[in-house]
Amino acid sequence: MNLSTFWAVLLTSLLACLVTSIGIYVIFKYEQWGSKNIAYFISFAAGVLISVSFIHIIPKSISMNQNAPVYLLAGFMGMYLINRFINMMVCHDRNCDNLAIGVIPMIGIGLHSFIDGVIYSVTFNVSIFTGVLTAIGMVLHEFPEGIVTFLLLERAGFSHKKSVIFAFLAAALSTPIGTIVSFPFISSINSSSLGILLAISAGALVYVGATHLLPAVEKEAKKYTIFSLLAGIAIAVIIVLSKG
Repeated sequence: MNLSTFWAVLLTSLLACLVTSIGIYVIFKYEQWGSKNIAYFISFAAGVLISVSFIHIIPKSISMNQNAPVYLLAGFMGMYLINRFINMMVCHDRNCDNLAIGVIPMIGIGLHSFIDGVIYSVTFNVSIFTGVLTAIGMVLHEFPEGIVTFLLLERAGFSHKKSVIFAFLAAALSTPIGTIVSFPFISSINSSSLGILLAISAGALVYVGATHLLPAVEKEAKKYTIFSLLAGIAIAVIIVLSKG
């Protein structure tokens, strides 16, 4: 195990945990401010995630494994199917138990956050540069996840205190757990297999950015989210080009 890489991955996942926790704290203490500005965080994160995936992670995965496009598709469609499965489990009709409205999404977000920890392990094992690029967008998108988890739990009838605790466990703490569990296995695989995992993670990142974050931004009546999106794209491009 490469200890320097492990510590870089662990610190990044702990940073993601902290950012999610900040999101929970902000919506808990300053609900009006958080709701007002969340669209800008989501838009910026979408710009970074999608740009990094297309201009760096995907080409890197193809250079490591020629079948990477197949696994890129698998990562994208896999996330879609998981999303569909979770949506089917969440009842939307009048007879729906309110508890399920909060608990089921909490489980889904917890699963997603755990996968984020795995993605950190994959990308940092390719290179520190690749990991940092991915982490920029991934960490930023953790902020609204904490907010969403807290709000759904409150809507389900949980108290403020329980909503904070459960949101932290599901959306925040699950990320470093995913890193710790996955890193020993990912660090020992060969380059070709790592390329497969990188392609799958890239597909997942594109899915999150294009089908979750951007549509969420479009639902917000904010005039200047396009600038935060462009800022995210610009930062990703500048960092990638600066390497060359």
